[in-house]
Amino acid sequence: MLPPLPDVVIEPIVKLALAEDLGAAGDVTTDALIDPDTQGHWALRAREAGVVAGLDAAILAGAMIDPDLVFTVLAPDGARIKAGDTIMEIEGAARSVLMAERTMLNFVGRLSGIATLTRVYVDAVAGMGVIIASTRKTTPGLRALEKRAVRLGGGGAHRYGLDDAMLIKDNHIAAAGSVSLALQRAREAAAHLTCIEIEVDNLDQLREALPHAPSAILLDNFSQADLRAAVKLAKGQALLEASGGITIENVFAVAETGVDVISIGALTHSARSLDVGLDAI
Repeated sequence: MLPPLPDVVIEPIVKLALAEDLGAAGDVTTDALIDPDTQGHWALRAREAGVVAGLDAAILAGAMIDPDLVFTVLAPDGARIKAGDTIMEIEGAARSVLMAERTMLNFVGRLSGIATLTRVYVDAVAGMGVIIASTRKTTPGLRALEKRAVRLGGGGAHRYGLDDAMLIKDNHIAAAGSVSLALQRAREAAAHLTCIEIEVDNLDQLREALPHAPSAILLDNFSQADLRAAVKLAKGQALLEASGGITIENVFAVAETGVDVISIGALTHSARSLDVGLDAI
């Protein structure tokens, strides 16, 4: 099981989400209708099949509103669920749950959608020895949560930011002058533990990159024929990553070319939220 993110990481995200919803006046509907002493019991249920993610953020959102709420998790993050399954039960003050409800559902729905889409891709290439990885095409402010959701779906994390690895992209190459110059400068500046990856657009750039022994080479928008040629040319000298134009329809064929990693921005930028709801029981 993947451990939850530390509260110090997700607390600012959850605080911002709650503040966005509560505004300056709080929940005026709940304040008007619900007696402070009213208690209740609710079930967070899936309306469709998928993979659970986002419970850490949802529980923290509820606890920030009311630390006395009691959460009983029945399907933890990473669990596969069917339509109708109960993910979590909540007991406590009705006012507190109603105030936190939408924020909790938004986290679970959004992040479970990412985990679910990732699992579809991972299952499509199961047993082929290739990693399905996310990119930095994440919702601003939600990267830590969305990257974790990808991992819960069985995918790889790739870079979390600009500071945890060097990725030399086409515009870096253009500004530096060439593939060789870019790699030389990267090697001179990199710490001994810094991974260096370079994006190439064609086989000629790949040939230019290989003598510099980068940690990884990103094959950007290569045809399947060129991917196969790249794998043959590299002969295991560097980890090869395919990216660009990857869909569920062609991901198996891309994996068959022999690349090591397939990165897919759609895992985070185009995932549909999983349909979840909170029901009184």
